[in-house]
Amino acid sequence: MYLPHPVIDQLSSTQVRNWNQHFAGDGHERPRSVEEGIWRRTQDPANAEQSGWSEDTEGRRRIVHYRYDYDLDYTFPVPRLVLSELYLYVSHTAPAEEIGTYGKRLLGWLAEGRWKMKADGWHRGDLVVTLHEYDDHPQDERADRDTPSGFRSLDVLITSEGYREPSRCLRNLPWNVLAGGIRIKERRGNPIYAEDLTGLLDFLPFQVEVGCGTSIEAGIPPLHFLHEVYRVTTRRDNALTQSHAFTLSPQADTLVQEVLLDATHKAGSFTRMFAACFTAEPTPAHHALAALHAAGHLVGPVITHNFDVLAARAGLPEVFVRRYDQKVPPVPLLDEAKALLVIGLHADRREVQRRARERGLRLFFVDPEGLTENGVFKAYPIEGAREGDVVVRARAVPALGRLCDLLGITL
Repeated sequence: MYLPHPVIDQLSSTQVRNWNQHFAGDGHERPRSVEEGIWRRTQDPANAEQSGWSEDTEGRRRIVHYRYDYDLDYTFPVPRLVLSELYLYVSHTAPAEEIGTYGKRLLGWLAEGRWKMKADGWHRGDLVVTLHEYDDHPQDERADRDTPSGFRSLDVLITSEGYREPSRCLRNLPWNVLAGGIRIKERRGNPIYAEDLTGLLDFLPFQVEVGCGTSIEAGIPPLHFLHEVYRVTTRRDNALTQSHAFTLSPQADTLVQEVLLDATHKAGSFTRMFAACFTAEPTPAHHALAALHAAGHLVGPVITHNFDVLAARAGLPEVFVRRYDQKVPPVPLLDEAKALLVIGLHADRREVQRRARERGLRLFFVDPEGLTENGVFKAYPIEGAREGDVVVRARAVPALGRLCDLLGITL
């Protein structure tokens, strides 16, 4: 695989302007030309169904951390969107025998993929692979965590040559997330169900928090697409179940194998999410929010978990809360706001709703409480809706369009 790696071969002048205005540079709430993701999966009594935990079987761990840099490339007559730098880190902790077998398989895949061994790792094209095996992982020593008896760890780092010396902050980030512990699911109450957002008219102005529901309506893949790309869960084997088993065994993890055997092909799935975010257009829901903001009914920035920049492209200020460096990032809850409208968000992972309740804001939800996979509707209730909350079981586009109608706003 060679870098820069083409993601979109030909950009229009409109797309170039979109990149320069909304993605390039440092004048945003986050580096929008960077895509980053972290998964840490461990065995714990709280996730026994998914992790296979039992009193006799515990201690497995898998961590995946990726960070990709994107840019425009003008080498060819027509500008291209390219992947310019790649960083992919996978760490397994498992019984020593499994780690030993996995290490041998890695060497076999490196040979089959025609990687060349050099002093600093295995090279192919513009990528470098390094392997490190430990009795006690250095990050466990750093955190004073014990390694289970009979277990070992193996780290695989795949980078572009520019990432040969990742910063300490980058190396530590997934482990700092791990130290934060697993998320405890919220306890659902008995919210009120309503046909539309008529009730919100008594709690104006309001603030808004958006999740992936608005992105899905814009044609962007749902989050479980990334779960499949990075083999986070055995999702396809359990497509109709409510929970999906974690990929914890090295033998069940095909992610690294796929990269080592054909990195160029795998890069297509790695970059699909960013490409979809870049090419998507704001939906009528985003334009409705912009109209509500212009009319003064919506105040403050859009509190967003999405990295698609669609709210900003619709002319709205954003504050991005899907962060890894802060478990509970600050959010601007304004004194004049009387309600928080939560759109297409399953769980209060960044505790925005908790803090809104503490401020006395009334909560309204717009969410279909489910999604369709392979032609089958899968129920996905809002996790922490409480007594007094109002749930409108609908998609964002019709629900916000109806709210504009109620307020006499023409879109």
